[in-house]
Amino acid sequence: MIAQHQRVKSIPDWLLALSATLLAQSASSFMGQCLPVVAPLLTRANGLEPERIGNLSSLNSLGACLFLAFGSPILARLGPVRSMQIGALTAAAGMALAATGSWPALVIAALMLGIGYGPTPPSGSRILARTAPPAHRTLIFSIKQAGAPAGGALAGLIVAPIAAYYGWPAALLVAVGVGSLAALVISPLRAMMDEERDRRRSVHPRDIFSVANVMTPVRALTEDPAMMSISALALSFAIVQGVLFSFSVTYLTEAGMSLGEAGLAYACMQGAGVFARIFLGYLADRTGQPAANLTVQAFIAAGCVFAYAGLPPHPPLALAAAVALLAGFFGCSWNGIYMAEIARLAPPHKVADATSGSTLLVFLGYVAGPSLFAAAVPLWGWQVPYRLAALQLAVMAVFQSVKLLRAAGRFRRG
Repeated sequence: MIAQHQRVKSIPDWLLALSATLLAQSASSFMGQCLPVVAPLLTRANGLEPERIGNLSSLNSLGACLFLAFGSPILARLGPVRSMQIGALTAAAGMALAATGSWPALVIAALMLGIGYGPTPPSGSRILARTAPPAHRTLIFSIKQAGAPAGGALAGLIVAPIAAYYGWPAALLVAVGVGSLAALVISPLRAMMDEERDRRRSVHPRDIFSVANVMTPVRALTEDPAMMSISALALSFAIVQGVLFSFSVTYLTEAGMSLGEAGLAYACMQGAGVFARIFLGYLADRTGQPAANLTVQAFIAAGCVFAYAGLPPHPPLALAAAVALLAGFFGCSWNGIYMAEIARLAPPHKVADATSGSTLLVFLGYVAGPSLFAAAVPLWGWQVPYRLAALQLAVMAVFQSVKLLRAAGRFRRG
């Protein structure tokens, strides 16, 4: 044990922190994306319309909102690593429940998946804000956030074939093992990364569910208008990402592709997001203008999603994969830049609270986007809702551009 501890201490703190948060992010995303990947089989088995997967995606996001709203005392008391461990195990338990197959179990499981994911954003931001070198902060945050599409890509590559050959319950049990293993692997890092936890912080239900506790992350976010502005743009991105991740496999199979082909195109979308989050995070560090970079990216992403909505019936795999790749590259790679900007703008002692408040706002997009999309499909089909999602992102980018130009004008006059 002493030798192992010495080996760990010989590794830079920021690299250990990045490794732990990246693994937790990847495992959480893998579990969260399993339900959308097996959606065509899952909804058919329950005799439901295919767009009903959007309701489960919204419940997943609602679960995350619940933790972000009420979980600050738990994070402060247990520390970020222990919170991520408990989150991973909660999500794994949800996947085990989902594998039983009944619709009521799936509803509860989706909520548990979201609650299990909830600790990941504030815990990761708290750890990385303390350890990341300032000159590479956005890049490091973006690498951590690359774990989300990496987990989703693995879900498309691994879970879809397992579901096709062995049934979707067997595929969900794979996710149980992934979540449990991730919780075990990051355990040795707790002694170093949870050393600042507040052992005296109360986690009594009356404190967790108090109005003062709920308002803590909200107040931390609203202290700086710049944090609210970047969070609003991130919310708009979240609507786009939510509908892309929730419905893509179903959208492509409804267009005439097989589950395996749709899973491969979905993996291309997610895989592009892995590279894009790292590359665009690096670019934001180099330009020193992350908010401006993110605004330009929003315009490009809106165009890519609009093109994705225009795929023809029975699209060739190469075409579907290429368009999905572009949509994933620009539409699903904003997270690290946005989180690094929140961590930069927030006071050091309020990073976790500001991240919780901002992520809570952003997750409203993950809740509303899939629910509204699912309601729109019976009325207008699959393409119009995707185009509406792209349009709202373009409109938000226009508003953000105006704010940036006004801020630049004030800076020049000053």
